[in-house]
Formats: sequence, C-alpha cells, structure tokens
Amino acid sequence: MRTTAPSRTRLRLAGSLAALLVGVGLATGPAAQAKEKPPTLAELAQRHGRYFGSATDNPELTDAAYTALLGSEFDMITPGNGMKWYATEPEQGVFDWTKGDEIVHLARKNHQRVRAHTLVWHSQLPDWLTSRTWTPDELRAVLKKHITTEVRHYRGKVYSWDVVNEAFNEDGTYRETIWYKTLGPGYIADALHWAHQADPHAKLYLNDYNIEGIGPKSDAYYRLAQDLKAQGVPLDGIGFQAHLALQYGYPSTLEDNLRRFSRLGLDTALTEVDVRMQLPATDEKLAQQATWYRDLTTACLAVRRCVGVTVWDYTDKYSWIPAVFPGEGAALPWDELLRPKPAYFALREALGGK
Repeated sequence: MRTTAPSRTRLRLAGSLAALLVGVGLATGPAAQAKEKPPTLAELAQRHGRYFGSATDNPELTDAAYTALLGSEFDMITPGNGMKWYATEPEQGVFDWTKGDEIVHLARKNHQRVRAHTLVWHSQLPDWLTSRTWTPDELRAVLKKHITTEVRHYRGKVYSWDVVNEAFNEDGTYRETIWYKTLGPGYIADALHWAHQADPHAKLYLNDYNIEGIGPKSDAYYRLAQDLKAQGVPLDGIGFQAHLALQYGYPSTLEDNLRRFSRLGLDTALTEVDVRMQLPATDEKLAQQATWYRDLTTACLAVRRCVGVTVWDYTDKYSWIPAVFPGEGAALPWDELLRPKPAYFALREALGGK
C-alpha cells in the first residue's frame, strides 16, 4: 500500500517515541532488552583495567551452548592442553599446531586474547623425550628448538606465554625435572631468553600452584624473580594458578604476596582459578566458595599490576578436578548444566556489578 505524507509523519513520531522510551528504560521491545542486558564478567573487569578469562579444551568445543557462553562472557582464553609439548611436538622435530590453532582461531572470532600455556613443564611430555637419556648439549638444543618453533608459530597471535610451569617443590627447592636434572637451574633463564627472541612482544610468565600465600614456595619464586631481573632476563610476570580447596583454607596473604612481586616491576595474574570442595556440595560450601572467589578477585583488583583473573574452565561440566581428586569437585562458577552458581554472582559483586 502506498504511504501518504501524514502516515510517514506518524511513523517518524512513533519511532521517536520508541527511542525515548528506550532511553528512559520504559520500553519492553528487543531494543530495550538488548540495552538492559547485564555486563559480562569481562566487561566488568575491563572497567578496572583487567581481563577476565577462562581456560578451555578442544573436545568441549563441539558443545554449542558451552562455546556460546565461553565466547560471550570472557575476553581472555587459555588452551588447557592444546599447546603443551605432547600435543605440539608428538615426534621429535614433527610439529602439530591443530589443537592450539583451533583455540586461537576461536578466540580471534570472538575478539578475545590468548594466554598461551605452556612451553616448559615436567608433565605431559611425549615418550620420545622422556624415554631416553640426553646429554646437556642435546637436551638444550631440543628445548631451544621447541620453544623457538612454537613461539614463532604463534607470534603476534597470543598475549602471553606461561614459559616455565611448576619449577619448584613445596619447600622451595627446585623440582627434579628432566630439565633441572640435565641442564641445572639455568634452563629457566634460557627458556625466557629464547621465548623473547622468538616473539619480543609476548608477555612472559613463570606459573605455579600453591604460591598464592607467602611461604617457602612463593619465596623461592620471589628470589628467582629478583635474580632474573638483576641479570636482565626478559621476565614480565608471575602466574598464581590458585587451584584452591575449601578443606585447606584460604591464602590470607595473597594480596601482600601479589604486591611484593609488583614491587619488583612484574605483572601478576590469577591464571588457573578453581575452588574445589569435598562432595556432595552443600549450600554452606557453595557460600564459602563464593566468598573465596570474591576475595581472590578483590585481592587482584587491590594490586595495580595484577592484570587479570582466569578460571580453569568455567563450568563443572568440564572441570579436571573429579578425575584427579576423587570425591571432590563443584569447583567452578557455573554448574554442570551451565547454570551460574553463587560463586558467579560473588565474582560480579567483586567486580562492581549486580
């Protein structure tokens, strides 16, 4: 039907009225619903100059509901396994980027950054590396080639690298890994130098668990960081994994610990956060868990150089905890049906949201 001039005027007036109602929050149509959508954890963190991320792994990327939430709620992604040595160099000199690339491409599609994880670790190594004895010169060459090749492949595509993972024992002594036993403690500085040469713009981290509070293990990292900085080794940050368990207590010195590393000129980050409990989960345990998530986030926000928080996947559906700690679980802010738990709302509260 042909529209006359008066009809066009009425349409313009109706459109203006609808815009006005949206502006004052009275409209109920699609535009208003979009406007009223609450900010995500990432958006709330960005208001503080931080990121809020999640780990993920390749098998779960076929779960459409899971990937939708992963792509919308977070602005930083960590590949849980796809960039580890067993996945990227399954045979000596033969590299496979399939799993890591899949997650990098997903992050790029969702306008997210990537914390790359991890170059040097004692676990999840391929058989060809662990089944023979190496001379120091041989192993040093193998390590340099692996780091250089992988970091170059992802050059310009990742925000940071966990270069060396879990280098110390609980008492602050060096862990007796293939790297330490064959190359001595200097392997850490070498790894950082090689990673920096391969990608000068990526942030380089050391990463470990049970270093959230001040104690022998975190003291060892503090001394190491001092030494590396004094030597001019390219180290940008320390990753506090923050795999916590309700039965072992909260690390009450976390904020002070973050702060002392910041005074060395280093960034810090909470990199693998989950808070497990002995099952079954109860309202009381979930409330305590929520408090811990809130307190962890608040501690990070209190320290200027704590740059962000990453949960070690966001849903209990894909948590690593039950397989490793039988009888424990319910560690993450979303449950197995992707429903937010009290911990999720505590995170929002800590970040200043509702």
